[in-house]
Amino acid sequence: MLKTNVGPLDRTLRVILGLVLLGAFFFGKGEGPWHYALLIGVVPLATAAVSNCPLYSVLGLSTCPVKRG
Repeated sequence: MLKTNVGPLDRTLRVILGLVLLGAFFFGKGEGPWHYALLIGVVPLATAAVSNCPLYSVLGLSTCPVKRG
């Protein structure tokens, strides 16, 4: 199981960013390679869905609040 390292605010911002980028791809009038670069919006949506960012794991970062027991 993947360790959660994406907090609630970070997750919300990732969803918004992903939807904006994919919306620009599907509803924009652009053409060429830069238009297809907007498909990168899938990445923030995927990392928000699983609450884990591989880059955060590599860098040892976490935006998840610390649970104290």
